[in-house]
Amino acid sequence: MKLPPLRLQHGLLFALLALLFFGWGAWLMRPPASAEPLPWLAAWQTQLLPALASEQLRLADLSGETEGELWLQAQPSGPRLLYRAPVGGAEEGWTLSAELHLSRLERESLAVAAGLQASSGEQPLSGQLLDQLGRQPVLALELTPSVAVPAARLAVTLGQPPLRLQIEGGEAWVYPVLGLMARVQDDTVLLLRAQPKSALQH
Repeated sequence: MKLPPLRLQHGLLFALLALLFFGWGAWLMRPPASAEPLPWLAAWQTQLLPALASEQLRLADLSGETEGELWLQAQPSGPRLLYRAPVGGAEEGWTLSAELHLSRLERESLAVAAGLQASSGEQPLSGQLLDQLGRQPVLALELTPSVAVPAARLAVTLGQPPLRLQIEGGEAWVYPVLGLMARVQDDTVLLLRAQPKSALQH
């Protein structure tokens, strides 16, 4: 049985289908878009984080980098003094919360002066205290993104983590030299925590 002659229209149709399949295959095999680094974290990597890792970071250093407010937070173990500030601009939308070192007596005195009660939760302090407390050491800082941040952006900024630990609900990316730990879930950064390197050894 002879097959009907292949018409020009059929050939064009086959060529179009082949082109579509090749295009689809190329789209599937395309390399992933390169992740953009976090500019503010790249800057902190050379100054603020090494200073904190070596227990040399002061409130004045932090407030000079990003403008924020002091907060006094009531806790069962005693009040905590925190410095809070936005980081990364409107597009990045990170929130910084840094705990400052004060003796127990200093914290209690500050709570009395501010009228903080155990049931008060927390309250902002006068901006004038920023200069007075500028030499206070920073114990630790936490950075929380308000929008989803791909973990690839962290890797592009700081490199692949030297240590990865499985934790509940994801991974902990640890950068021991910087005293930095990132909580990562589903390839998304949930939290950055930085502290002195000595604290990571315990």
